Amino acid sequence: MLSNNWIAVLVTFIVAIAWLRLNNFAAQRGWISSQLSRKIIHMGTGLFFVLCWPLFSRSPSSPYIAALVPFGITIQFILVGTGFIKDEAAIESMSRTGDRREILRGPLYYGIVFVLLTVLYWYETPTGIVALMLMSGGDGLADVLGRRFGKVGLPWNKGKTLIGSLGMFLGGWLFAAGVLAVYIYLGLFPRPWVNYLPGVTLIALAGTLVESLPFQDVDNLTIPLAAVILAPLLF
Repeated sequence: MLSNNWIAVLVTFIVAIAWLRLNNFAAQRGWISSQLSRKIIHMGTGLFFVLCWPLFSRSPSSPYIAALVPFGITIQFILVGTGFIKDEAAIESMSRTGDRREILRGPLYYGIVFVLLTVLYWYETPTGIVALMLMSGGDGLADVLGRRFGKVGLPWNKGKTLIGSLGMFLGGWLFAAGVLAVYIYLGLFPRPWVNYLPGVTLIALAGTLVESLPFQDVDNLTIPLAAVILAPLLF
């Protein structure tokens, strides 16, 4: 932990903005597609942000100070999506078609959920961590693998594929289990790592089912909601 929460939030901001800008630059140069860039941002930003939580102290104000990071990025999404800020690199990296208004759906929901779960759960409980990692790693990898390798559609939703659902499960499970391992190593959670794995597995399965449903642009809301409902029952 750092001795000052404001230093911790500065470090977290730098990490988050550096990751965003690196991918914005790569997408604008054409090194990676906007679709891939969007999901790399989706996965990495959430992971790095939650891994920065232990930098903050255990004071009651810490989650609110940490939440300034996703709050600031969310405000940027709103300003770019509404056209108040002209940022072609951000639009290229975070939209599917180059329409800035797309940022006001999935990416905006993503930011809002991060703010809320940071404030409501923080690292006194695995609930927020698992929910956010399921949304970041699971939903991100599902899209990457589904678009690249998906051939067999799901019976109840032809827009989603079997390989995409497998990516959802594996990405969510690996991100959640990996971050919990780091927190346990740092002494922030008392129980052995293996004790959390059954709960992580069941939540990842539930998130995979929710992600497979035929609803557009709401995965960033429905997946963490499912995790938040189940986590208190399993941890």
